[in-house]
Amino acid sequence: MILDILFPHRCIHCNRLIDAEYIVCNLCFSQIHFTHFSYSESNILKEKCSLLFPVENAYALLRFEEKDVSRELIHELKYKDREKVGKTLAEWTTERLNFDHEKPDLLASVPLHPKKQKQRGYNQLHLFTETLSDFYNIPYSHKLLKRNHYSKAQALKNKKLRLETKNIFSLNSNISGKHILLIDDVFTTGNTLASISWEILKAGNNRISILVMAMDI
Repeated sequence: MILDILFPHRCIHCNRLIDAEYIVCNLCFSQIHFTHFSYSESNILKEKCSLLFPVENAYALLRFEEKDVSRELIHELKYKDREKVGKTLAEWTTERLNFDHEKPDLLASVPLHPKKQKQRGYNQLHLFTETLSDFYNIPYSHKLLKRNHYSKAQALKNKKLRLETKNIFSLNSNISGKHILLIDDVFTTGNTLASISWEILKAGNNRISILVMAMDI
């Protein structure tokens, strides 16, 4: 109670006072652009992924647009020590994403390099993934994948460097005959997800689906 008085909770976007259980006020929430994609049907994310690797299904929660609430939410999650945003985004996902026909066998989050994770203090995908795992009763792994090279943030790279993803990722364990739901924060070029997906696909008779918090459309 005292902390609430001394440090009142405010909307991430407009700075209005809000209840501590929320991250944005009602007005700003109404301005968020959800994709309304269907996980099991064709959509623009699945089409883009299909150009890079074999994909079963694909879903993006938000549209990642310039000067948009969704962009600010992801920025706060990744760079402003607001890990709670990941849990809220997961809760919004569960309200919209249905595994109508087949649930994946495993949720796997895109890893950070250990050095970067130590600097940030957390992986922005972990709480998001764990919240989904609890809701859908699907096991998750944060250790299936390994990032082999340390690099600066994707947002700071030029387009040429973003395309250079060869051998960046590897598998920490053998996996075969599984349907993996690969989870990332923002889909831009898709090259990171493609690099990981091919590692998983060539490891055995695996299938890949994709879930991202936001898509740069």
